[in-house]
Amino acid sequence: MPEPKAENAGTSEDKASCAAAAPSADSTPADTAGDAQHDGTDADGLPESQHPDTRQDLTGLFLEKPVSGEVTVGENITFISKVSTVNLLKKPTVRWFKGKWMDLASKAGKHLQLKETYDRNTKIFTFEMQIIGAKPNYAGAYRCEVSSRDKFDSCNFDLVVHEARATEEFDIRAAFRRTSIDGGEEAGELDFSALLKKSVVQVSTEPDVDVWEILQKAKPNEYEKIAFQHGITDLRGMLKRLKKMKKEEKKSAAFLKKLDPAYQVQKGQKMKFCVEVANPDAEVKWLKNGQEIHPTGSKYIFESVGNKRYLTINNCSLSDDAAYTCVIGDEKCFSELFVQEPPVLILRSLEDQMAMTGQRVEFECEVSDEGAQVKWEKDGVELTRDESFKYRFKKDGRKHFLIINEVGKEDGGHYTVKTSGGESMAELMVQEKELEIYQSIADLTVKAKEQAVFKCEVSDENVKGIWYKNGVEVKTDPRIKITHIGRIHKLTIDDVKPEDEGDYTFIPEGYAFNLSAKLNFLDVKIDFVPRQNPPKIHLDCIGHSAESTIIVVAGNKLRLDVPITGEPAPIVIWTKSDKVISDTEGRVHVETTKGNCIFTIEGAERKDEGVYTVIVRNPAGEDTANINVKVVDVPDPPQAPRILSVGEDSCIVQWDPPLFDGGQPIIGYVLERKKKKSYRWMRVNFDPHKELTYEARRMIEGMLYEMRVLAVNAIGMSQPSAASQPFMPIAPTSEPLGLSVEDISDTTISLKWKTPEHLGSSILQGYGVEYCKEGTDEWMPAFEGLTERTSVIVRDLPTGEKMKFRVRAYNEAGPSAPATLAQPVTIREIMQRPKIWVPRNLRQTVIKRVGESVNLVIPFQGKPRPKVTWTKEGEPVDPKQVNTRNSDTDTILFIRKSERKDSGKYEVHLQIENVEDKASITIQIVDLPGPPENVKITDVWGFNVALEWKSPKDDGNCEITGYTIQKADKKTMEWYTVYDQYRRTNCVVSDLIMGNEYVFRVYAINMVGLSPEPCFSKDSAYIQKTGIMYKPPTYKDPDFSEAPKFTHPLVNRSVIAGYNATLSCSVRGIPKPKVTWYKNKMDISNEAKYRMFSKQGVLTLEIRKPCPFDGGVYTCKAVNDSGEDVVECKLEVRPQITKEDTKK
Repeated sequence: MPEPKAENAGTSEDKASCAAAAPSADSTPADTAGDAQHDGTDADGLPESQHPDTRQDLTGLFLEKPVSGEVTVGENITFISKVSTVNLLKKPTVRWFKGKWMDLASKAGKHLQLKETYDRNTKIFTFEMQIIGAKPNYAGAYRCEVSSRDKFDSCNFDLVVHEARATEEFDIRAAFRRTSIDGGEEAGELDFSALLKKSVVQVSTEPDVDVWEILQKAKPNEYEKIAFQHGITDLRGMLKRLKKMKKEEKKSAAFLKKLDPAYQVQKGQKMKFCVEVANPDAEVKWLKNGQEIHPTGSKYIFESVGNKRYLTINNCSLSDDAAYTCVIGDEKCFSELFVQEPPVLILRSLEDQMAMTGQRVEFECEVSDEGAQVKWEKDGVELTRDESFKYRFKKDGRKHFLIINEVGKEDGGHYTVKTSGGESMAELMVQEKELEIYQSIADLTVKAKEQAVFKCEVSDENVKGIWYKNGVEVKTDPRIKITHIGRIHKLTIDDVKPEDEGDYTFIPEGYAFNLSAKLNFLDVKIDFVPRQNPPKIHLDCIGHSAESTIIVVAGNKLRLDVPITGEPAPIVIWTKSDKVISDTEGRVHVETTKGNCIFTIEGAERKDEGVYTVIVRNPAGEDTANINVKVVDVPDPPQAPRILSVGEDSCIVQWDPPLFDGGQPIIGYVLERKKKKSYRWMRVNFDPHKELTYEARRMIEGMLYEMRVLAVNAIGMSQPSAASQPFMPIAPTSEPLGLSVEDISDTTISLKWKTPEHLGSSILQGYGVEYCKEGTDEWMPAFEGLTERTSVIVRDLPTGEKMKFRVRAYNEAGPSAPATLAQPVTIREIMQRPKIWVPRNLRQTVIKRVGESVNLVIPFQGKPRPKVTWTKEGEPVDPKQVNTRNSDTDTILFIRKSERKDSGKYEVHLQIENVEDKASITIQIVDLPGPPENVKITDVWGFNVALEWKSPKDDGNCEITGYTIQKADKKTMEWYTVYDQYRRTNCVVSDLIMGNEYVFRVYAINMVGLSPEPCFSKDSAYIQKTGIMYKPPTYKDPDFSEAPKFTHPLVNRSVIAGYNATLSCSVRGIPKPKVTWYKNKMDISNEAKYRMFSKQGVLTLEIRKPCPFDGGVYTCKAVNDSGEDVVECKLEVRPQITKEDTKK
């Protein structure tokens, strides 16, 4: 059936089309400019194109971007964006904005919901913004931003909200509405054209008279007369279309194509506006916020190509965010330009740092924009400049610094720098400073009147200390001096006395340890002895044995003061390995003084180690002593460490000890790590580790690291070893979930499981399946290699055996913990009764239209595989018309092209040996109904006609749900629907127009649709006229003529010679009066010195560079058919005053 024409308002024009995608950021207004494409919109915000732009930027973070949409007031709409995390180290963060800055996270509630889901299989995050019960003010531009560490992306989209359409039921009384607007309910004439709906079918050709042309030229008060004369039955519908035609005629005469309402561009990019003008020679002006734009340098470029005018703005900045206007004469078109500032990216991230208490720490990062603002946070709390100036913020170009003065233990934590396009985090570890003893005080043995010096050296030059003697603090006096220079502390006692003997102790302030030594007083008695005494070596100051060992640190100075006695003074000889040392200068030298022989080594080296012999001789005898010198040093660096295994945030390191321990036992080892791309090494342990393996923790999963080792002995710390091979902390996945048995037979078993809950940052390589017999631990792989599926069939298993099964997940870190079946499984097929599971949608009658395909899938269960049989009404189905397919778990009935004869009751039988199950399914094939029968006119009265008909013979194999009744005037044969979905077989058609003759037709309706053909009434119905004559009203044309009258007179003026002067006044009159200017009653209209202007009744006379002779009386005269009016003023022209006149 042809679709009827719709005459009333609110038809298919009310349907909203799908919105197109928002324009890209660097787009231009010109379609041919080549920069980008725009989806234009009309004045109501509706899209010009029905085809949305589905292109996606595959280089950003978005896998799927939200697209623009439309919604009706009160309805819901959802915007969706998808982000893949395959190449991301951190979970992405999504923010939704309306306009430029409004963050919608704070607006979530009853009308706005933000959702987030994650698919572990595809590693895709789905973010949804759902608007519930849309309101008109929800319309506008929206933006979605996604960020992950230093990556950022955003996209824009629009929302259009339409007014709600009326859904009220049809009220026939409302159709009889009055044509009056100002009057009450009883005012005006009845208009029942809303009951009429025009059909597409047109029997008659176009009339000889063009009614559209007559209506366009006619006055509004003549519309009803024209409709009556030409038989127009739907005047209001024609007037609505006529109004639209007139609106189309009011299109811009200057512009063929105007600017779009708004554009968006990124900061620093180029923007190109384009308009198309009707006159190729027309000149345009471009305005910015109402001010005319002039070409300045390369910022603004004006172009004219044929009918197109271009304005190009280079290097857009935030100051270019404004309203732009294109002006041609009196016509204008407007547009808004939104300049979006690009996100500030972090080019150089923060690095982890380690510091001792009291040190100065400096964090540094580099951003993409010099003028960018950054925010510093510590453990999520924003940092500010406090009163103690603990934190200082420094900026140098694109580099930003956070400086912490004198860090304390409380300053340790995670520090973050944030920008509009990302963030970076680093860790600060603060350790208490340990005081190291570089040189301890030693026991002294001195004689009377000599000097005793206790000296020690510590690692911190700022540490103070106190000296004690036998537990009592030592006070300074002229004989006892205490000095502190740098890291060296000294206690000096001059002119030693016997009471100075005792235990001396040095205690550093703030540290719980002390250094102690003993002062021994050597009492020398003078006896009368012979003049010749044999030589004697006194080594009491370093030991009481003849052979003593002296330990010296490599690089330090060794000085041996050996007291000797003998008369006469003995000769001293120093030897090493039978080689005499006699040098008095150089790095190793000897020196002899009265009562002492001195052996000195400047900057001890490892080769200086050995046994030194000192020999003293004189005529009275000889004495010898051996001194063993041992040079100790820091150990050699260990071998390069090896990474044995890695975890989620840890690794196990192993290394070999150094080849040389420096002469002292190795106390332990210190490990350091750094990120692959960093240059800063961080200490992993602060206390020496004694083993050759260590588990390092607190690392970031997925980040490349390197390790190195330093050996420590009593002397100090070695140089670092070579760095290890780069490694990445990766944790094995968690165990697979939900391992279960899906099926089992005599030799096979089907297993299934779910993906592990935690996958880590590494790619899942696959799964390994193993089995073993009950009572043994010999696990065997079920197949070679790994499988990526989460289900598997294990074959060739021994029948009747009890077997155990387990599954492991593998990634780069190795296998996960196994997921094991709780109980062993006996390999034997289990008998299962046949059972048909009829889907819920097939338990009711299956209804299909003629020609559609029928595809029924019936799942079932049963072991061994059951025998399946299909029947229709007790008979086997015809294989030529009906196809069936059976599998182990379901059966399918398929009809490629259904016919009405395929309707009926189908049964499926399932049988295993003597056990069976069956189910029935009813299929109904329906078609369009036939036409009703015997439509006849039973009565005609007034404006009404009574109709009657019979039901169709063919109901299409389903119930007749109603009828559609249509009428047509025999003059036009245009069909209008009177009733739709009418249930009864008789009706009354009312509100017919007098003097017209009508015919009728009826369609039958069922669930498929309208019958293909209608049934027409055999007779026609004529509505008799009542003899009313139309008398057109008479109107008197109003007289709007008015004599000229000056509403603003001329004003006397005094001007300076040489400067242009203007005289202005305003006049009113209908018709427009003729204006003449006079000077001293002389007409000046044709003189070149004067220019006359007239605009909207404002009259202006411009006098170009007047001289004193131009002064006088000026008169303005306005004349039309209704009269005239005159206004005058005096003009005084004063001469210019020169500098010479001023000096006079």
